[in-house]
Amino acid sequence: MKTLLVINPGATSTKIAVFVGEKLTLDETVQHLGQDLGCFERVVDQGQYRLDLILKVIANADLSLKALDGIVARGGLLKPLIGGTYAVNEEMLEDLKQGKRGEHASNLGALMADILAKQLNIPAYIVDPVSVDELEPMARISGLPKLPRVSMVHALNSKAVARKVAKKLGKEYEELNLVVAHLGTGISVTPHHKGRMIDVNNALEEGPFSPDRCGGLPARSLVKLCFSGKYTEKEMLNQISGSGGMFAYLGTKDLREAEKRSSAGDEQAQLVLDAMAYQISKEIGAMAAALSGKVDRVILTGGMAYSAQLVQKISAKIGFIAPIEILPGEEEMEALAAGALRVLRGEEQVLIY
Repeated sequence: MKTLLVINPGATSTKIAVFVGEKLTLDETVQHLGQDLGCFERVVDQGQYRLDLILKVIANADLSLKALDGIVARGGLLKPLIGGTYAVNEEMLEDLKQGKRGEHASNLGALMADILAKQLNIPAYIVDPVSVDELEPMARISGLPKLPRVSMVHALNSKAVARKVAKKLGKEYEELNLVVAHLGTGISVTPHHKGRMIDVNNALEEGPFSPDRCGGLPARSLVKLCFSGKYTEKEMLNQISGSGGMFAYLGTKDLREAEKRSSAGDEQAQLVLDAMAYQISKEIGAMAAALSGKVDRVILTGGMAYSAQLVQKISAKIGFIAPIEILPGEEEMEALAAGALRVLRGEEQVLIY
């Protein structure tokens, strides 16, 4: 059986896992303090610091690096790509180092995997990065040529749960029409047509509001606010993604806290929670329309899918579309390992960046 090291860098932590085949044998999360990361000028400068911590975890677990058949990491902000498993190469590494599409902790994944893989003379991969772009041409039209719609999506988890539901139904992912709603800090809703995500709301600037993101906003009013002289560009961008959404109304980014307040009789909390469920439901309905109403399943996933209250509210509004599958949380580590395993077993062709 193939043994894989999985690396998933986040803003304040690095998740590490080892899989022997599909079996998880190591699962660790290394937390990073603000002062530890603050000394690095750029995100990509954190690579060696995080890699040293990964190696310490592996050593403490008494695992041999020589047992590894490959390393797979979370993909970063890369150029638009079709979904799949990609071999880490020099062009990919250069784009990540330059941060051509933005600075993000996920950019570190391929960089760290490459360093270690070269030392061990084994392959390094990424799977379904956030820049997966399988949009239909008409889905790119925004209404203003200067501002085409861009695909930035929770591709890794969305495709993973889609495959899982397909397997449950005894079907191939490529046979089904699915609407997947990833409900997390960011919310992305995707229609999957025969294995391709043909549309998506960009979770950074479109769709439903989330715990700290505004989602779609009234365009004219937004322009006026930007030119009001009250805010800098940085302040406006932070309001849109970081201090918008539920946080702007309730002062908390924690869905559980908002639900506690609602249960205690806080009418504003109840209204905002109802509005978020309402907007998510509308987006799911829109993506069902993108599939001409021919939907085999609607899937609710992500951290907020653990909320029975939110799931019930959404389900009550969208139950007419198709049967609903609830797969809470994120299966990123399993999805990364599965993508690499499909390539190593010859079940899927490795893609070249």
